[in-house]
Amino acid sequence: MHEIRMSNRIDGPRRHFFRTALGAIATLQLGIEGVNAQTSRSRQLPAIKRGTNTSFGSLKQIEAGVLNVGYAEAGPSDGPPVMLLHGWPYDIHSYVDVAPLLASVGYRVIIPYLRGYGTTHFLSGDTVRNGQQSVLAVDIVALMDTLNIEKAILAGYDWGARTADIIAALWPERCKALVSVSGYLINSREANRMPLPPKAELEWWYQYYFATERGQAGYEKYRHEFAKLIWQLASPKWNFDDATFERSAAAFDNPDHVSIVVHNYRWRLGLAEGEPKYDDLEERLATFPTIGVPTITLESDANGAPHPDPSTYASKFSGKYEHRLITGGIGHNLPQEDPQAFAKAVVDVATEH
Repeated sequence: MHEIRMSNRIDGPRRHFFRTALGAIATLQLGIEGVNAQTSRSRQLPAIKRGTNTSFGSLKQIEAGVLNVGYAEAGPSDGPPVMLLHGWPYDIHSYVDVAPLLASVGYRVIIPYLRGYGTTHFLSGDTVRNGQQSVLAVDIVALMDTLNIEKAILAGYDWGARTADIIAALWPERCKALVSVSGYLINSREANRMPLPPKAELEWWYQYYFATERGQAGYEKYRHEFAKLIWQLASPKWNFDDATFERSAAAFDNPDHVSIVVHNYRWRLGLAEGEPKYDDLEERLATFPTIGVPTITLESDANGAPHPDPSTYASKFSGKYEHRLITGGIGHNLPQEDPQAFAKAVVDVATEH
């Protein structure tokens, strides 16, 4: 059983919240089936074992912005919308168990392939294969516009968490609430110019690899082997099987995948330029804007990927805020490794705040 440790800005009502939450955790630890009874929705969340589901069924395609976006959808079409955003090198299957949990309690769940992944493709061969941070957020806002979703709960990890953070910061009117694994991940290219201690730099080895032509050629040739290595390093206690990996690895065969990934990491280091039309967005992000929407941040106890300490980003969330540590050997791909904890955070951030 995975323990959830929480730290909050605590007032009187919040102390009551903690008493309720701790009681529910004790119930779980005693092996009694059920979930936290804080809210009507979380009472209804069924228990699920990771790996229970292996597919979403048929995917949908829709033109949004410069892309034709491939996405999975679950739940009632009139339910409160939730956008679940995946990271690198992963895909929508990170949410294959989360989506039915949320759908079962009435949410409309949208899980898109980011640009360069899966069935998402560019409408024009002339469009710049741009992976800078702001453009990924622009893609999701365009998708929301096309789907007539005015406001959604945004949740993600890795690239997906960064994208959700950016939308919450720049377009808070489009974000009802936020769940972000590893917290505040907005980048600044100027800040990235500052060197880190050698041990910390070592964790970013792939960033330097992608900075070289050899690295781009190597990723092109060995993209599946490369991704599997990252999975193993980032989640050292997750014993995923070959079938689980291959379901996600198919998304990396997208013809634009290598270009998007390499540009993303080169752009971060100032080795590749973005598109001028996004300069204003990047200038705003470089100020590290605060996020005012209700937020729950998550971190896992066995995350082998580079990630900030929660104490360094708590002040970036100016609205109602909570941080949870998910224990039990959970790694970087938190929603797939512990779908119950991730789905619960989505439900709680939407109903408690």
